[in-house]
Amino acid sequence: MTAPDAEMLARELDEALLARREIAPLTKTRGDFDLAAAYRVQERGIELRLARGEKIVGYKMGLTSEAKRVQMNLGAPIYGVLTDAMRIESELRAGDGVHPKIEPEIAFVTRRELHGQITLQQAFDALEAVAPALEILDSRFVGFKYFSLPDVVADNCSSWKFALGPLQKPRRASGLAMRMSVDGAVKQQANSNDISGDPLVSLVQLAAMLPHPLPAGSIVLAGAATVAAPLRAGIAVSLHVDELAGMQVRAT
Repeated sequence: MTAPDAEMLARELDEALLARREIAPLTKTRGDFDLAAAYRVQERGIELRLARGEKIVGYKMGLTSEAKRVQMNLGAPIYGVLTDAMRIESELRAGDGVHPKIEPEIAFVTRRELHGQITLQQAFDALEAVAPALEILDSRFVGFKYFSLPDVVADNCSSWKFALGPLQKPRRASGLAMRMSVDGAVKQQANSNDISGDPLVSLVQLAAMLPHPLPAGSIVLAGAATVAAPLRAGIAVSLHVDELAGMQVRAT
């Protein structure tokens, strides 16, 4: 894929994002392309966001749970970019999206730079904080389905919004029970080890996958522990993770 091709696809996705409209998967309308090309489209799309004044604050890992891979009929760990404009506190307008979905995660904040092949201990030693998190996805593709892995990556891994719960001192986040509730009723339950076998593994994988160092101070969403649930106006979604604080996001 040439630079002009990546630019064209990135602008097509960016325009869909800004207009809050669906488009057909790129591989359906523009032909097949590989993951390397997809990451070039993603990178150019982020450059468009930065040109509007957004700042990169971290990264998200995707397809880290078996449940998520089955739901999306896709198969390999991938990453997307988080900007400051994506972060919310406790409320968002569901109508600002196209077909938003929400999922429970574990988030890490780093205190020093990471790069290349690192161990779990090195990843842990680099932590500033750990927190429960809720990610709100919103694909730009029609129906949020029937797209390929390169489509997902090009679309910045369906990133839209995210919220962090209270930051906790660094601790291993493995083996923790996670419960996501909608209006007080538990809808999803999982163990944090459903994320990459251990959420910290996601940080190790990200450091190896990025073509550049992961900066100190980065927020890293380790990936979903369960399938995503539809998000609609008027509901409140809460997440409780054992040994970590709880959190809630309300959709208006």
